[in-house]
Amino acid sequence: MTNTASIPRHADDHMKLAISLARKSPPKPTNYCVGAVLINPDSNEELATGYTLECEGNTHAEQCCFIKFAESRGIAEDRLIIAARNIKTVYVGVREPEKFVGENEGRKKLEEHGIQFAHVPGFEKEILEVATAGHVREDER
Repeated sequence: MTNTASIPRHADDHMKLAISLARKSPPKPTNYCVGAVLINPDSNEELATGYTLECEGNTHAEQCCFIKFAESRGIAEDRLIIAARNIKTVYVGVREPEKFVGENEGRKKLEEHGIQFAHVPGFEKEILEVATAGHVREDER
């Protein structure tokens, strides 16, 4: 991940919004509740938001964000990544545990195409609490 020196000053606000979106995700033992925000880094304009299972199907927060972005711009979903090729950085509050996804192939593909990941520190505890809503905890067994 990139160092925190490259984190934009509004990243905390966007992370707080993503957490509030994650709280809208239906808690399930098989999903993480996640929120996503697509921001224009030049203008700080919010382009789209999403959360786990917001859209039809077994959708991830990022998928929902991109689906809504595509719909709002009249872009066909199959060309969405091409249309969004100016995405340079993905900011995360925590890294998805490998026990859940194994090696993160999506992240690897993005990095291969020059898209960086940067950690926004200070939100880990709250994010994990929200993300694991609906999961059976060790002390509940």
